[in-house]
Amino acid sequence: MAKRISAQLFVSRLSAYTTDQSLRQLFSPFGQIKEARLIRDSETQRPKGFGFITFESEDDARKALKSLDGKIVEGRLIFVEVAKSSEEVTTDINSKKAEDRG
Repeated sequence: MAKRISAQLFVSRLSAYTTDQSLRQLFSPFGQIKEARLIRDSETQRPKGFGFITFESEDDARKALKSLDGKIVEGRLIFVEVAKSSEEVTTDINSKKAEDRG
């Protein structure tokens, strides 16, 4: 049986010209999208070059991941991976702090 993945994907190395709408359009052929969101600089409101896509189903997310990871989009090589949960991020940060102390 295939490993379960999250229905949320993390997309990095996006062009500075990517919009929320173009991000949604890029991923829409793979299934129903709940949310497409670019992360923006809080002061300038310019995209930081990464974002998140949340699909209705894990299968759709898996298809998009396999098809788009390592592809060139708008002249940029993009990377797509399963988004970490906030719990995983917290664990990673705490592990890093422990390594720094040790």
